[in-house]
Amino acid sequence: MKPVIVFKNVAHEGPGYLGDFLTQQNILWQTVNTGEINSIPPSILGYSGVVIMGGPMSVNDDLPWIAPLLDLIREAKNADIPLLGHCLGGQLISKALGGEVVENPVKEIGWGEVNVSQNEAAEYWFGEIESFNSFHWHGETFSLPQGATHLLASTHCKNQAYSIGKHLALQSHIEVTAEMVKSWCELGVEELTQSAMSPAVQQAEDMQQNLLLHCFFLNKVAKQVYGQWIKGLVHR
Repeated sequence: MKPVIVFKNVAHEGPGYLGDFLTQQNILWQTVNTGEINSIPPSILGYSGVVIMGGPMSVNDDLPWIAPLLDLIREAKNADIPLLGHCLGGQLISKALGGEVVENPVKEIGWGEVNVSQNEAAEYWFGEIESFNSFHWHGETFSLPQGATHLLASTHCKNQAYSIGKHLALQSHIEVTAEMVKSWCELGVEELTQSAMSPAVQQAEDMQQNLLLHCFFLNKVAKQVYGQWIKGLVHR
């Protein structure tokens, strides 16, 4: 089977638990850094699945790698190669497929409950899970492209996830590990201070309380979701 390609948009936002999961399933995967424009492949047809990670930039920024990546997302959708987006990755999928990405009413940073929608698609992706504590770090939000089914919502962000067949876009970060959360807290000190008044922003100390336990339960959710996603990988 062809490898899964993972697009990283910033060094500290890698595949996290997803990388561990793919390795455990004996699925080949490789990382491409979007900032290295020459490393972005001209076509996505050489891959069995496409993963796009997060980043602090906006999909509406004028960055040289965004347009080529949007083209690859559309190519993957047309070729029925499954897409999986986390936070910025989900926003990129939305923009590529005709949705909009705009400022969320408030910044959402830290651990917060998301509720699973009641529909067949949500049941497919999340099984018997009705709600869970996910990790968030975003200031923007996506709309649902045409043909999408709503999957998740939180108090402060109504569009936390959607799917279009085998393609999945997430606003929250189900891929995080304890090491990633600690790193983001260190790198995001200034943003946390500036956003302290937001009702949806936790400070670093609060985010890291019971961190291993939070990640343990989130990994279980991610295992369920990723287990469904890999069923759509292209085997030809």
